[in-house]
Amino acid sequence: MEPDTRSRILDAAENLLVQHGLDGTTLRMITTEAKANLAAVNYHFGSKEALIEAVFRRRLTWLNEQRIAALDAFEVEARGAPLKPRQIVEAFFGVAIRMAADRNGGQTFMRLLGRTYTEPTDFVRTFLAEEYAEVIARFKAAFFKALPDVPQEEFLWRFHFMMGALSYAISGADALRLLGPIDDTDPDALYVRLMSFLIGGLRAPLPEIQSKPVKKPRAKRAA
Repeated sequence: MEPDTRSRILDAAENLLVQHGLDGTTLRMITTEAKANLAAVNYHFGSKEALIEAVFRRRLTWLNEQRIAALDAFEVEARGAPLKPRQIVEAFFGVAIRMAADRNGGQTFMRLLGRTYTEPTDFVRTFLAEEYAEVIARFKAAFFKALPDVPQEEFLWRFHFMMGALSYAISGADALRLLGPIDDTDPDALYVRLMSFLIGGLRAPLPEIQSKPVKKPRAKRAA
């Protein structure tokens, strides 16, 4: 069955946003790719920003539902005990890596998501924060329970770095080839390598960070 106009617009926008970014993709480019007109975009979405939100929501909602479902399953199995860090990493990052291997739209979307993490605009940053709020809260609570000896601030830094590693790995960036020939066509190998790296970073020894001395304000000279 041929995709309807709304689906064609979403597919075209998704592909073009990956190639040109949010600022570089115009509505004219999207309508040309989708074989639609501007009136159809206005009818289905109302604005470029609303269209971009619809592009993300179409797959991000499913992705986050799968993450929560995986975490729920692990927590039911644990019967109230803390989860193993590997299980939490699997529930959050493993689902995303597998989606990135799906060539029926998942791969394109995850590349878009990865690019968006590194090139965010204000409205997309706000939108993603709202979409992720429930998921992040659930996973932070699970991680804090599983890693009670890791200061929460340190964990947030590690989660930040883990998100960055995931974003880079799935964004389709070619910078890694500066290091030499590399075969990144095997999604199963990517999964194993990235999961190993993420878990290793999560379990790394705590850094010794010296707090900066507080500067005392200089005394004012008498006039």
